[in-house]
Amino acid sequence: MTDTDITRAAIVTGSSRGIGAAVARALAESGMNVALNCSSERSLAETEALARELAAAHGIRALVAVANVASAEEAQQMADTALEAFGRIDVLVNNAGITRDGLAARMSCEDFDAVIDVNLKGSFHCAKAVMRPMMKQRYGRIINMSSVSGVYGNAGQVNYAASKAGVIGMTKTLAKELARKNITVNTIAPGFIDTAMTAALSDEQREAAAARIGMGRLGAPEDIADLARFLASEEAGYITGQTICVDGGLTL
Repeated sequence: MTDTDITRAAIVTGSSRGIGAAVARALAESGMNVALNCSSERSLAETEALARELAAAHGIRALVAVANVASAEEAQQMADTALEAFGRIDVLVNNAGITRDGLAARMSCEDFDAVIDVNLKGSFHCAKAVMRPMMKQRYGRIINMSSVSGVYGNAGQVNYAASKAGVIGMTKTLAKELARKNITVNTIAPGFIDTAMTAALSDEQREAAAARIGMGRLGAPEDIADLARFLASEEAGYITGQTICVDGGLTL
């Protein structure tokens, strides 16, 4: 069997909506089986609806795993479920993330820890859960979601920025550890993307944000998904340890 005969399989965490859903669509469009993830029963119905949509539209297999990635045990169970269903795991997209914004002087330790637990430790838990299957098949693509906040910092997001900066450091280290096994590890750092997280902004805040962006507009989830699809592909096999900002020129 050649690589072209293999049906690749992916796990996309936090894929009920927004960037995660767009990434799952992009990978399904490219012919991959996809395991979708939500953290609780509250998002289960819309995640299951997306799974049905992708399976019907693209002739792939799609499943849903409810797992809080902050739990190493639940992350492992999710990976085991995908491996049992698909027979392999080729791609992991660590997209699940939360915010608990506030100025550092007022931030509770609980809010700091919660963001680190999901965004940073959750990414590690999921990566660790898929490493051995990827090493055994000598092929893998791990794509971590950071943020421009993790590259440049952002007032009011000390926990979020710390978690996303940690993701970048983790990416570089895993890339070095896994390269000889033909596993690439890269990071996408989105800027202002039009998702539920930015929907809470007022019109004035959105206009101010757009004014700071070279292209004069917020990005779309598909802008991130297009890059994720490429990094998950055969063609990206010599790219590893990189952090790519997708921000319309915000950080220039």
